[in-house]
Amino acid sequence: MKKIFVGNLPFSTHEEQLEELFEQYGNVQSARIITDRETGRSRGFGFVEMDDEGADTAVANHDGIEFEGRALRVNEAHEKPSRQQAAAW
Repeated sequence: MKKIFVGNLPFSTHEEQLEELFEQYGNVQSARIITDRETGRSRGFGFVEMDDEGADTAVANHDGIEFEGRALRVNEAHEKPSRQQAAAW
């Protein structure tokens, strides 16, 4: 299972649309749009979790494609370092 970062999403995108965009490449475990805590508005990016082979194919085929007038940024997500690790840098 891999997690994919999807950036430059239109603010009107719903999680169902994100899932539909990637399910052509394999079984999508989850699709999540990140929202602002205070306003609930989309922050313009999200994450998709899917099987490894499907994720690799999706990244290769979707990075840079136009979706609702915006060029998507799609790549494998990497875990954000903890605050303690970031402070050590």
